[in-house]
Amino acid sequence: MPELPEVNTFKHYFDESSLNQKITQTIVADDKIIRNCTGSEFTELTAGRTFLKSYRRGKYLFAEMDNSEHILLHFGMTGDLQYYEDEVDKPKHERFRFEFENGMKLGFDCPRKFARIVHIPDLQTFINDKKLGEDALVIPEKAFLKAAAGKKATIKGFLLNQNHLAGVGNLYADEICYQTKIHPASRTNALSKKQLKAIFKTMQSILNEAVEQLPHYKEYPGEWFWEKWRKEGELKGKGTVVSGKIAGRTTYWVEGWQRLHE
Repeated sequence: MPELPEVNTFKHYFDESSLNQKITQTIVADDKIIRNCTGSEFTELTAGRTFLKSYRRGKYLFAEMDNSEHILLHFGMTGDLQYYEDEVDKPKHERFRFEFENGMKLGFDCPRKFARIVHIPDLQTFINDKKLGEDALVIPEKAFLKAAAGKKATIKGFLLNQNHLAGVGNLYADEICYQTKIHPASRTNALSKKQLKAIFKTMQSILNEAVEQLPHYKEYPGEWFWEKWRKEGELKGKGTVVSGKIAGRTTYWVEGWQRLHE
């Protein structure tokens, strides 16, 4: 599932392909992923418009149109973008596409239909209503520590809660805990200020490194972070990798390496 770094890659792709081009028409093949209007309404709201810029906050990508309204592109588990010209290159599971004046098209591919596409008249109102936390790469350390203060949730649950900070998902949360040697089931309020600062710095270091490599969630470059360790069995020099449910998600950690704080 795309998390902050992968959605940042989509932002680069969208910006390079689709900004400052007039949409001649929007074709909707399946409007299930369009959440707050019908397919025909979505077509009317976007046809003739131009995308001027985009804004990413956590896992959310907002495309701003020339009337100051936005389209939310939330990729769910299997969402993807495909910029193409010939029909032969049309994505197999294209749910809708924007057709531009230059003859190119931007298709939204989503095999499992878990993506969420939303028309947003006012962006700040939407963010406030969603109670979407600050972006994990933007939030200052002081604000991170304040958000964590007194929380009884597991540290993994805290990192996953998009109301506290936006962008960290299941895989990166496991990586953050692994690198800081903290068990993901540790209670947030049982961690010292020093440990929370280490989690913050590690989180931003991991995400910044990942963002620089423009990863795509279907094919990661080289030996990606968790690919080096996130599978059950012995991990040389560290301990045994085990898995279980923490914060409702399948979680991996290294027994004997990551300390549990309760």
